[in-house]
Amino acid sequence: MSSLAMSSFVEQQIVLHQFTAKHCAQARVMLGWSREELARQAGVAVQTIEQLEGHGDVDDETRLILAFRLEAEGLVFFPGFAPGWGMSARRFDTPAAQPSVQGLISQLMGSTVATSRG
Repeated sequence: MSSLAMSSFVEQQIVLHQFTAKHCAQARVMLGWSREELARQAGVAVQTIEQLEGHGDVDDETRLILAFRLEAEGLVFFPGFAPGWGMSARRFDTPAAQPSVQGLISQLMGSTVATSRG
């Protein structure tokens, strides 16, 4: 087995042991996705997600598809812990909806200085 194939195999085995049925449900909630949305995003049937989340018994290929799709949204999975946000550029590539507190204070101070001068 080539080192690339071995690396891929090892990575898949790690994902299979780290991604649980509970992770799937928790990740959907974190993303605000329904089962239908995850099914659409991952290209699997809604019944497959129901089967995983309800009984934990889906084939390894399907488990990998779901795990990798959720990881593409910036989530990471570890046994015994709820999903977390990784250092994915996808999560940080959109501008913040609200300015930071420091930025807001600077903006207010700038407008106060300009108003007091005028």
